[in-house]
Amino acid sequence: MPPVTRYLHTMYRITDPEASRRFYETLGFRFDREMDIVRGGEKEATNYFFSLGDDDSVLELTYNHDGRTYELGTAYGHIAIGVDDLDATLARLAEQGIEPERPPYSVREGGSRLCFVKDPDAYRIELIGRSGT
Repeated sequence: MPPVTRYLHTMYRITDPEASRRFYETLGFRFDREMDIVRGGEKEATNYFFSLGDDDSVLELTYNHDGRTYELGTAYGHIAIGVDDLDATLARLAEQGIEPERPPYSVREGGSRLCFVKDPDAYRIELIGRSGT
């Protein structure tokens, strides 16, 4: 029998834990827990874990307490999230000042509507409407 492989999570670094938590909870993620990373008696970082309604944390956001900044680089593309109601999700994000890069569209006739937004740290997130509207 081949070894069992299981997807665990994606991690990236953030600069404002509260803004990031609001953003991802608006998209339907559930905040599970946080975990401090302590080295030499000092808090180095805090990991924030989120899930999508099950018991598996699939998103880990890491905040480093030393004040450093980050560049996204050219390799990162996006993560994709299916949402039940794209228009309602975009309305809730607009309340946080987050607008789509361009209005929702379909890549093919009759296909799902989608659009891209940026989280508080400018990571691109593709939102795909699951309702077909």
